[in-house]
Amino acid sequence: MSTPTGPASGLPVRMPRPRQSGRHRRPEPVVAPEGAAALVLAVPGTPSSATRSLAEEVISIARSELPGLNARIGYLDGDDAEYPTLATVLAHNAAERVARFEQAVAAGREVAEPTGPSAVVVPLLAGPDSALIRRIRQAVMDSGTQAELTDVLGPHPLLAEALHVRLSEAGLARADRARLFTVATAADGIVLATVGGEEAVQAAGITGMLLAARLAVPVMAAALDVEGSVASIAQQLQGSGSAQLALAPYLVGPEVDSGLLDAAAKEAGCATAEPLGAYPAIGKLVLSLYATTLGITPATPQGTQGAQAH
Repeated sequence: MSTPTGPASGLPVRMPRPRQSGRHRRPEPVVAPEGAAALVLAVPGTPSSATRSLAEEVISIARSELPGLNARIGYLDGDDAEYPTLATVLAHNAAERVARFEQAVAAGREVAEPTGPSAVVVPLLAGPDSALIRRIRQAVMDSGTQAELTDVLGPHPLLAEALHVRLSEAGLARADRARLFTVATAADGIVLATVGGEEAVQAAGITGMLLAARLAVPVMAAALDVEGSVASIAQQLQGSGSAQLALAPYLVGPEVDSGLLDAAAKEAGCATAEPLGAYPAIGKLVLSLYATTLGITPATPQGTQGAQAH
């Protein structure tokens, strides 16, 4: 039982660790600069409670890497009721920024007038999708704000790691090649499924090469939104000797209807892993794009715990 001055007698007291001195001292954690532009996550696809939960988890990961981060979620197909649209979120954020400045001036505080972008918009997309990017860019313009749009998340080695983990979770790949246990259902050929046409396939192919190096099996990218693409790639893999294929979605999740993935897996006759979802790497890459745009330096994204190639 606690008292107004601390824990009751006999209970352990958690004391702060003394700061180390010298060159082995731990660096002070980076925090978001006061008044920095907001990070606005642009979420594609039909909004749902599952989509919101995923987006909130991504934001939570980013905030854990950069305490004090002002982060918000805008839905490309929102309804401005339960799921606010990207343009609305950007407009409200810009208005709040001005209001905070005016309140500080009225209170007699010496504050600098806000400059630079009011927000940095990061698309929740693993790879390029020109149609979705055009819509996101249009939403930024419609907001009438000074917001900057970043690139998509990939290609990146962390996405290859995330794909490896999702495949291993589904029993379709070894979690760690250094451990010589067998996985009866492990695939010997991977169809890397993306959306966004040929440009997206080419970008996914870069991450696919990194995944192939991790798994030591062939990986080829295909477009879910191009008729016959998945089946064609599956046939190529089978023709080169792969007997047991797996479909690895190079997708965060909201940008594609789940039925499209199911149909593609059935067409190719193979098992499928889950989309990338809120894997820790996604939140770290979102933050990295935001920080690079503003010129701030949180921790550089590194490999997270999970499958490791050796």
